[in-house]
Amino acid sequence: MKTNLITRAGWHKLDEELKYLWKVERPAVTQSVSEAAALGDRSENAEYIYGKKRLREIDRRVRYLMKRLEAVKIIDHDPRQNGKVFFGAWVELENEGGEVVRYRIVGPDEIDTKNNHITIDSPMARALIGKQTDDEVLVKMPSGTKEWYINKIQYQPFEQE
Repeated sequence: MKTNLITRAGWHKLDEELKYLWKVERPAVTQSVSEAAALGDRSENAEYIYGKKRLREIDRRVRYLMKRLEAVKIIDHDPRQNGKVFFGAWVELENEGGEVVRYRIVGPDEIDTKNNHITIDSPMARALIGKQTDDEVLVKMPSGTKEWYINKIQYQPFEQE
């Protein structure tokens, strides 16, 4: 089951996707389907068949986004959280081998492995919640238990190095 937490930026991203699909993409696809239907035989009309399929995909995503935006709870940063790891934090970790990784703890709708955004439901995030800088964290993973040290915690993105 998904956690119903989301950052304000994540909520706005889902809301923008919903608005784009409903106000821009769906009307454009509907128009192209209408034009393709006017050409006659629909059984072998690839534009018509693809357009109808794309409309179903858009409608399915719109329904999902509408339900999801109603269900999620926006979590904003509270200054009292500074110094500890909570939802929305950027965390820099280091293992015994000197490997340094940076993660941001977000909701399941915001996972972005390219930017190291991990879900609060992940083993790593669960192990980090409530910890402080210089704490040692044991993370149980499928490959075994790994030990990490918390170098930095902040609620603004890390500077690119």
